[in-house]
Amino acid sequence: EVEALEARQSTLDTDVADLAKRFSDGLELQASLEEEWSRLELNFREISGNVRVAARDLESLLQASPLSAGRPERLEGLSQLLRKGYFPDIDDISGMAALCFDEIARSGQVSRREGTIIGRNGDEPTATIFQLGKFTSFYRTDSETGFLAYAPESQQLLALSALPPRNMRRSLNRYADGESETVPIDISGGAALRQVTHRSDWREQLRAGGPIVWPILLIALTALVIVIYKFYFLNRVHGNTDRIMGKVNELAARGDWAGCDAIVARHHGKNWPVVHVIRAGLGARGESREGLESVLQEAILHELPRLQRGLALLAVFGAVAPLLGLLGTVTGMIDTFRVITLFGTSDPKLMSGGISEALVTTEVGLAVAIPIMLLHTFLSRRVDHVIGDMEENAVHLTNIIGLQKPEAQPAQSIDAKSVGEQPAGSQPAGDRHSDEEPTRA
Repeated sequence: EVEALEARQSTLDTDVADLAKRFSDGLELQASLEEEWSRLELNFREISGNVRVAARDLESLLQASPLSAGRPERLEGLSQLLRKGYFPDIDDISGMAALCFDEIARSGQVSRREGTIIGRNGDEPTATIFQLGKFTSFYRTDSETGFLAYAPESQQLLALSALPPRNMRRSLNRYADGESETVPIDISGGAALRQVTHRSDWREQLRAGGPIVWPILLIALTALVIVIYKFYFLNRVHGNTDRIMGKVNELAARGDWAGCDAIVARHHGKNWPVVHVIRAGLGARGESREGLESVLQEAILHELPRLQRGLALLAVFGAVAPLLGLLGTVTGMIDTFRVITLFGTSDPKLMSGGISEALVTTEVGLAVAIPIMLLHTFLSRRVDHVIGDMEENAVHLTNIIGLQKPEAQPAQSIDAKSVGEQPAGSQPAGDRHSDEEPTRA
């Protein structure tokens, strides 16, 4: 019995050793399989992560593409790939590739379809939608034709708030009817059209400038009235100076003083500076040359304030307008700093009002002051030119009057050899008062 038990024990020890060897081999196989599984799992996770990243990029691309408007089924196939823990198969990867190729194909096509858009007044009319690849989309209804903007959040097409110009609408309608092969395209993908739509006009800019803008505009209006009046007044004065004084000088050269007085009497009721100067000159034609020049110069100086009236006010306006713009800049910056003190700098929109007031008032002030100063300089030169013409014609009239006076003729020496001896009882040439021309040597 003992021998039998020992034999059985020996057999069991052999089995135990065999099982131990098998267990050790199993552990080694398990470690090898676990190592291989870890390596395969890492590769699987890398593939799954790459596919998920590509799916997320494709989703962002399709959401931002205006070609997805009205086609929500394009994004449904990507939702399962983005689920956490999902391992994509070859069909999923093939579906992603198909979406990419579909986007590429549609980007080079012109499509026309009936669909719903969000109109300019917020309603949702049904319109004919034209999509020129990914660049430009426009719509046409029974009442209007305009461009469309794409909203990625709602995946809808929105009508721009402002309609395009008339010639551009005509081009869109001709293209939609098949009458033309050319059509306006925004190569920026809608950014340029949105920029043009949101461009503010001059009324909005003036409103953004605050209350300081209105005094500047009042200065501009007053200066415009003064400039128009001065242009009209100086043109008339210049024309009348050349015409009337030229006629008076012509008659005075012929000795027709009655005609000169008639011209002055004809324009007696007209308050023209040239008439006053001529009247003063004709009234003093019996004076000496120095006295006549003094009278004419006094008459011209008397008309000078009237010719320069309003120019000093233009100079003041030209200096005050930029100062008012600077005042608006200071008040705008004060408002901006007050907003920064209360709310900080987190929201730039809160500071835009003060900044707009600061910049717009300076812009308007300079835009008003620069033309005023240029026009003031031009009108001042114009006044100087008119005064110069009056002085020139006045000197001409003085010379004519001086030549018409007998005592103004210089005493001429008589050449006895050429003319002969003067009779003893004859009067000297300088003392003659007859209409005869004195004998010239």
